[in-house]
Amino acid sequence: MDDTMREAAIEAGRASFLATTGSVSPRYELLARHAPDTFAGYCMMRAALMRDVADGAALPLATKELIFAALDAVVAQADGCRIHACNAIRAGATLAQLAEAMTQAIMVGGITAWNLAGAQAMEAAEALAAADRDAGARGQP
Repeated sequence: MDDTMREAAIEAGRASFLATTGSVSPRYELLARHAPDTFAGYCMMRAALMRDVADGAALPLATKELIFAALDAVVAQADGCRIHACNAIRAGATLAQLAEAMTQAIMVGGITAWNLAGAQAMEAAEALAAADRDAGARGQP
């Protein structure tokens, strides 16, 4: 991959992270420092996927985040499950929709999916939704 393509891909990926999560994880920055072509390739895929319907995607961003949360629950990836669950709420998903996605994870991965990742994700999403409600009640955006 040439330098121009790499830099463009990394820039698009960073923009995608900022748009969906508000930051670029130190884990991904570590990958960028030590394997920039790998990070650039990941960024290209992520930027293409993590678009919303208004930007030409087939699935709403909230749905994609719910899918990622459920997949992470199935493989007991608690951090990813929590991050994607909160991203889903920020993208407009409801707690009921998240609970249904976690139920699907339980069907595939068993109750362990809930115990190791799903419950933590649901708690984090509950806290985020409550904070958003409280901010709205105080007239804050």
